[in-house]
Amino acid sequence: MPQIKLINIVGARPQIIKASAISRAIRNYYSKDITEIIVHTGQHYDKEMSEVFFDELEIHKPHYNLGVGSAGHGRQTSLMITGIEEVLIKEKPDCVLLYGDTNSTLAGALAASKLHFPIIHIEAGLRSFNKTMPEELNRIMSDHSATLLFAPTNAAFKNLICEGFRPENSPPYTINNPKIYLTGDIMYDNTLFFASLAEKKKEGFLEKMSLKRDNYVLVTIHRDTNTDGIDRLKEILLTLKFLAEENDIVLVMPLHPRTIVSLKTRLEDLYDELTHCAYLKIIPPVSFLEMILLEKNCRMIVTDSGGVQKESHFFRKPCIVLRNETEWVELVNNGTAKLTGADPDRIKQEFLSFMSSHSVLEYPGFYGDGKTAEFILNEILLMFEKE
Repeated sequence: MPQIKLINIVGARPQIIKASAISRAIRNYYSKDITEIIVHTGQHYDKEMSEVFFDELEIHKPHYNLGVGSAGHGRQTSLMITGIEEVLIKEKPDCVLLYGDTNSTLAGALAASKLHFPIIHIEAGLRSFNKTMPEELNRIMSDHSATLLFAPTNAAFKNLICEGFRPENSPPYTINNPKIYLTGDIMYDNTLFFASLAEKKKEGFLEKMSLKRDNYVLVTIHRDTNTDGIDRLKEILLTLKFLAEENDIVLVMPLHPRTIVSLKTRLEDLYDELTHCAYLKIIPPVSFLEMILLEKNCRMIVTDSGGVQKESHFFRKPCIVLRNETEWVELVNNGTAKLTGADPDRIKQEFLSFMSSHSVLEYPGFYGDGKTAEFILNEILLMFEKE
């Protein structure tokens, strides 16, 4: 079979990390079969995305950076479609890989589908069932433009079936005859790899921060509903401060720049109060490897991030989710993640419950065996072998 050309489209640091699982599997197992080209739309400018970032994580630098940057949804997406279209026409790939639910994902889906390049959607089928979230619309539209759809969980796989996808479809697979798979999650592949890498490259990190293993709570807050809704943000932070003091436990808070801006400009007194609390350790955003170490060694996680929710499960940590819904419903059904929104009473209740019972919680293998990237690449090759 001739070598195939595959384009990886990413738009932000988390997607580059996801794509690294595919890149690593190609490098280790499929280098003779697959040529990979990475296109970074530049959707999120990130000063951490320097040479050091790629070297530290052993990730291949993007071949193209479209440099789109921040803008309104319409302008940003249109600029990305234009840039991606130019790359696709130049490179003429055999297929296009998309991840998750960003505007870059949507732009890649629209550009590739209109030029008739097969789309492979990784993290297909995830649904929060809240269409006011831009991410929800991006997920749905990307799924319905795809030829191969890789669902990371059983719930995601069932969502695709409910939307009309048929698991019994036979090859040849096309946009009109797509194939859906239950695969596991490539971020579990990454967690296994990067946890080992973090221990080697970040030795002494916890000690430098005066943290003891299993004796602190990790907190991340970045979603705009929590950072821009000042009353919500205030309630969340005051509740967490109270819980830290009452339970004699440190809260480590690598706060998103958006959160810091909201605090400094609209809640100055609260920010001053938080920074002078002995139980709160407010720090700048940390590197990916440092975040892995913080997750792996904490007692509990409080977050509004979808990715961090999953990583809490990978590291067998209970998780309070500062949202009213989640794509990772299996974690909530399992009882190891609890949805609280910004409700102080619910946050307090679940925090105290986890503080007393997390040692007896169970963490089933919802997300595969750590070899999802290999499975995905093998299925892509089979698709072209059967054509």
